[in-house]
Amino acid sequence: MTHARWLKMRKSELTRTTTVGRGRPRKANSARRAPFAASVPKSSKRDLGRTEAGATPAHIRVFGVELGDDERAYIRKKLGMKLGKFASSIERVSVRVEDVNGPRGGVDHACQVKVVLSELPSVTYVAQDASTAPAIDRALTGSERAVRRALDRRRMKSVKGRRTAGSRSRASRA
Repeated sequence: MTHARWLKMRKSELTRTTTVGRGRPRKANSARRAPFAASVPKSSKRDLGRTEAGATPAHIRVFGVELGDDERAYIRKKLGMKLGKFASSIERVSVRVEDVNGPRGGVDHACQVKVVLSELPSVTYVAQDASTAPAIDRALTGSERAVRRALDRRRMKSVKGRRTAGSRSRASRA
């Protein structure tokens, strides 16, 4: 599959309306799923971590691979679709696409997604493939799972760490 055909297929996938639980329609361009921003003004960086998806900066770095403006826009849009629901907990996202082996071939395109979370350690996910497009898709999907796990752990940690008043009094009696 050529890269242009892959990009055309992905654009049609992102623009169609899907349904969520109980058959409710979901709009592809909702504020929670807006594309991530290419850059953010310095004055608004103080508010990072409590922003909408459109105000979360996504830095795309490329090493040894050609990515055009369409591909960069696709990555930002896909980041919004995958990570937009977690935007209030994300400070910034960095996507690195590189050709690991150079012209030798093989499984040599790698995509690394690093998500900096508020008050949590950063989450990094790396995917490799023979071509760039599948590596990007797998890395974005994997980073969504990793961010969800990290945020679930934070939520569960506060629940598990709590002690009820009754359990404390029973412990002191023993």
